[in-house]
Amino acid sequence: MVRNFEDAVIGILGPARSGSLREVDWGLLERRLGVSLPCDYKRIIVRYAPVQVNVHMFLHHPSTERWNLGQWMEGTVAAFSSRDLTGAQCPGFPGGPVLGGAGGLAPLLSTDRGEYLFGAVKHPSEEWRFLACNGDEQDFYEYRVSFAEWLYRYLSGESMFGPGSAVFYPGPVEFEGMPMTATEPFDTWYGPDRGDRS
Repeated sequence: MVRNFEDAVIGILGPARSGSLREVDWGLLERRLGVSLPCDYKRIIVRYAPVQVNVHMFLHHPSTERWNLGQWMEGTVAAFSSRDLTGAQCPGFPGGPVLGGAGGLAPLLSTDRGEYLFGAVKHPSEEWRFLACNGDEQDFYEYRVSFAEWLYRYLSGESMFGPGSAVFYPGPVEFEGMPMTATEPFDTWYGPDRGDRS
């Protein structure tokens, strides 16, 4: 049984690329958001972002002008807040999902398939809960695991955006580096070999 999921995720993704470990003022971003983000999430973001993982999943970074995490989070909160989510099933939010701010849903990542992962915590001393959805549907699905465990299970091919959402790519994880300028090309590289299954 895996006990340290953060190490397990790093084992799947491999070492950080040279130059990818940018300085981050998490306090500045967290004050803007009104919530302190999960520690394992922050460490994984600093290590790998901004990047697209296995063709679908986007990880943004808080210290880059393009693919900026704070701007993406605020834009995602605004987009979901403008939708009519009346009647949406969202565990922990009996009146429907609350986006942003302390106790609300904080967007953490998304895919090009319209899926989103949010985190929520009502008090800093409590464990984070992770709620995922497909942007085309109203309902949210809860995962009571750490962020690292959620990501490990996603990369291992489990359904982590709701029932039937599994996607698994055998072999090494594929990374596509996000260009920092309009003229910079996309850069592709691969994590370590992991055989048929992670």
